[in-house]
Amino acid sequence: MKLIILGAGYATRLYPLTLNQPKPLLAVAGKPMIEHVLDNLAPISEIDHVYVVTNAKFAEHFQRWADGYSGRRDGVGFTIVNDHSTDDSNKLGAIGDLHLVLTRAQVEDDIVVVAGDNLFSDSLGEFGEFCRERRAPVLAVYDVGDLEEIKKYNAIEVDEGGRITFFEEKPKEPKSTLTGIALYYYPKSALPHIREYIAEGNNPDQPGRLVQWMYRRTPFYTWKVPGLWYDVGSKETLEEANRIFARPRVSGSAEPA
Repeated sequence: MKLIILGAGYATRLYPLTLNQPKPLLAVAGKPMIEHVLDNLAPISEIDHVYVVTNAKFAEHFQRWADGYSGRRDGVGFTIVNDHSTDDSNKLGAIGDLHLVLTRAQVEDDIVVVAGDNLFSDSLGEFGEFCRERRAPVLAVYDVGDLEEIKKYNAIEVDEGGRITFFEEKPKEPKSTLTGIALYYYPKSALPHIREYIAEGNNPDQPGRLVQWMYRRTPFYTWKVPGLWYDVGSKETLEEANRIFARPRVSGSAEPA
């Protein structure tokens, strides 16, 4: 199983902090956000290689980080993939970057895809177990508890078995407070769908758009994230994340940016 970490954004809302440092490498509670992500995914023992896809501006930053960090993960390889974008005007988009990794690295394996700035309070080991059982695409979901907040993300509805029955990016009139977040599982059998999505010329940005397109074509399930999920999108929420994740144990509800 391969892990693909999305880290090609420019995080302009966090300027000047991200002028010379990629957002996933900003420290939260004493370590880069990306290390929180990796620590939470570490219980998924099948992951044997990590691809971090980034841009031309920050590729060297991630390479220096990987050179220092990879020694802590025995048996797991690290590859930094440069998408060669230079700013928001020529970026490939999250789905475009995912497709780039699959193509350039010739990945033919199950994959887990996660945003490099997602913060979770609890281990994601059960996510791996759920994906092994389903052997079908899986989207991690979180109940933000506020219909207004959902308008900034996506709205999702599921049946009794947890299968997606409705998905809409940036809904104007959401009916549910459940939202999909940037943590996905795609079995090897689903990779042709990703290639088809790109080949059709669909929007390559916002990874949820791939879910919205794919759930109508193949069963797509959901897994509810335990504990706290935190989306850092501003200097204020970064400061708050530092306070929350510095505590010995964090719990509670989402506080999205």
